Amino acid sequence: MPRILVAEDDPKQAELIRRYATAEGHDVTLVVDGREAVDHVRRQVPDLLILDVMMPRLDGLDVCRILRASPEAEAVPILMLTARRSEDELLHGLDLGADDYLTKPYSPRELMARVRSLLRRHGVSASGAVRPPVVLGQLTLTPATHEVRFAQRVVACTSGEFSLLEALATEPGRVFSREQLLTRLHGPHAAGDYISRRTIDVHVANLRKKLDPAVIRTVHGVGYSAPQPAPDR
Repeated sequence: MPRILVAEDDPKQAELIRRYATAEGHDVTLVVDGREAVDHVRRQVPDLLILDVMMPRLDGLDVCRILRASPEAEAVPILMLTARRSEDELLHGLDLGADDYLTKPYSPRELMARVRSLLRRHGVSASGAVRPPVVLGQLTLTPATHEVRFAQRVVACTSGEFSLLEALATEPGRVFSREQLLTRLHGPHAAGDYISRRTIDVHVANLRKKLDPAVIRTVHGVGYSAPQPAPDR
């Protein structure tokens, strides 16, 4: 039973999320402020954190920053909820390590679709078989453990970064548009939003910093691709 931690100080919103998530078979814990969220994750790492941005004691952005710097919580999928539609704020949250976001008011059905998508990234394929490792040059991705290795070193990546990198590395040379990558990550409901499309750019920028700028190639006016490795001589 997947464990979901919900950090939301609005009792009505928190209960709505709990009711829908419980109906889908999830074990849900509610906390009402950012400090409590950090303390809970450090005691028991959840399978997913639903994190409201505007909370007392610590806001969602600070919670995200703290958790991404904690070895025990750096890979926890984080879905942010925000009442603001500021592009800068949303992209800042993604830059800090959030995997996805929803702006309020949101549809509970869409929320649960995002939850399923994030949990699926950390599980197995629809057939029940564990996806095999992906090797591309110096890059190795292991879906079963969500481990990323580049040039023999382990690189901490969020689930969103891992999924984007896996999509590109599985088909090197293929150019993916932002809409196609969003569909791979979140399903077709996410592809039409301009701010959502910008999240792909943030993930790419973060991966280039963590790995190497040459790992992901920009095809201007089209999208992104993983370069095919040079043939052995």
